[in-house]
Amino acid sequence: MIDLDYKSKLEDKMSKTISKLKEELTSLKTGRANAGMLDIIKVEVYNSQVPISQLANIVIPEAKTIEIKPWDVSIIGDIERAILKSPLGITPNNDGKIIRLILPAMTEESRKNLVKYINKIEEQYKVIIRNERRDINEELKKREKDKTITQDQLFDAEKDVQVITDNYIKKIEIMIKNKEEEIMTV
Repeated sequence: MIDLDYKSKLEDKMSKTISKLKEELTSLKTGRANAGMLDIIKVEVYNSQVPISQLANIVIPEAKTIEIKPWDVSIIGDIERAILKSPLGITPNNDGKIIRLILPAMTEESRKNLVKYINKIEEQYKVIIRNERRDINEELKKREKDKTITQDQLFDAEKDVQVITDNYIKKIEIMIKNKEEEIMTV
């Protein structure tokens, strides 16, 4: 009987891909405050690159505001500089103890452009999932060629792989659809 490690291997690879997509979608600036937007920013402190979340308490007091309160106030300037250098495009307000980020309202055009961008991301992640499917199928065909599995087992395994692939493609589509709705909601 065929061992089922190919299923768990495929599920593991695809779930990691979904996690990466989730991270990428969370870091997008959608006009609504979200602590995940700061995940892409690394601060140069203590002779290393450190994520803001490891240096400060991050609070969302209002829909368009993020407050960053560093545990060590002496690094507030470093955090501010990292935010200014980041691709967020937001100017921080520093009162000496707390950094406030006020997100500008998105225009209809910027919302549509962001939706186009996430549709490109969707296709990229679908390609990654399909490549993972291809890799597993090639591995299974090699096993069949080596006579470690039968042709019937190969056929059944390929069907299982396709079902798993379809499920992950559907997850991507749902995540993108939800993100589109979030972006287009004024």
